[in-house]
Amino acid sequence: MGQTLAMEYEPLQIEDFDIRRAMEEASRCLLCEDAPCSKGCPAGTEPGKFIRSIRFRNVNGAAETIRENNILGASCSLICPQERLCEQECSRSGIDRPIQIGMLQQFAMEHERKLDKTYLTVNDTYQGKRVACIGAGPASLACAAELAKQGVEVTIFDEHQQPGGMLRYGIPPYRLPDTVIDQDIHQIKKLGVKFELNHTVTLEELEYMNNTYDAVFVGAGLWAPKKLPLPGADLNGVFTAIEFLKEARETHGELTGLGNVVIIGGGDVAMDCAATCKLLGASTIYDVFIETLEDAPAVQKEKDFIFKLGIPMISEFKPIELIGTEKVERVKFEHISNGSTLEIAADTVIFAVGQTMRDDAATWKNANGGFYGGDMMNGGDTVVRAVQEGKEAAVKMMKSFQ
Repeated sequence: MGQTLAMEYEPLQIEDFDIRRAMEEASRCLLCEDAPCSKGCPAGTEPGKFIRSIRFRNVNGAAETIRENNILGASCSLICPQERLCEQECSRSGIDRPIQIGMLQQFAMEHERKLDKTYLTVNDTYQGKRVACIGAGPASLACAAELAKQGVEVTIFDEHQQPGGMLRYGIPPYRLPDTVIDQDIHQIKKLGVKFELNHTVTLEELEYMNNTYDAVFVGAGLWAPKKLPLPGADLNGVFTAIEFLKEARETHGELTGLGNVVIIGGGDVAMDCAATCKLLGASTIYDVFIETLEDAPAVQKEKDFIFKLGIPMISEFKPIELIGTEKVERVKFEHISNGSTLEIAADTVIFAVGQTMRDDAATWKNANGGFYGGDMMNGGDTVVRAVQEGKEAAVKMMKSFQ
């Protein structure tokens, strides 16, 4: 892969807000007393409150509100589906259009980054208590931060080289750069949270942790990939979405030899795979799914991005066979209603049809009792949902300490 394509893989293309534009957008807020936008955020980020702060030029106050309520505030500002959560609930929608809450959150978090601000403090409420968190994804990070703010000594264990879980290894950097993830991790480390990376926890070690820590949180995510049980699914050149995205991230956009790509699935992850293939220089790319275009589960802004990249999306077709000798050569599809068939040449096929728990993670969950959260609990929901579950688990733990 040439240097140009590798460089194109990194930047995040967003529309920046300066203070004038941010205040102009915040001034559109109706200042609802019982802000419906805040109720629409699972993580409790309180957009109603931080928008008010920006409106009155208190950007520090806005960033503090975000960081206090959502330790992953920078990452969530970029990847959260605001249009179906807080922005959908915005009262302004009935007048013209909702407040651009995601952009205002990005603005406040960029203010924090540029000035290297620290808003969170640690008290000694539960000093002396020790908690282990398994997995360094959003739920564990949120749980650890809530505990650390109350004086709990927290250690996060993860098998990867860097913390972040699916944030880092499941979302391409054109949407979520490492620098933004690191900004959130930096704030967590400032609270005193420790990380044990390249560390795979065994069941025996979990049992030891349950006996030596005051509590253990399991937030191991969904890392077992799924392939549809189709003829030819085991041919060379066939990947799952998580395998592909992780390899693309770890090779820093240097993944080569994609050729003609067929992606199966219509969710946000499928869109991520399609855009990543485009940025990595694939010859042709087709995204095929069984839903109608309107019913495909990807959020509209992700579909729009794929359209802008010129990637064809073929709806209402289901895959029935992958064809090839040792390596995949083409994929055969059947229309879900009229039975017509379609064959597409393919050097690479990516199944973007979800993930599930690995066997060891399921064992951890059953062995640990009640303290767990994230994708392994909700089946693969949003990052803000994982943050909510991590925070709720931390509250339960602290009640158990009393």
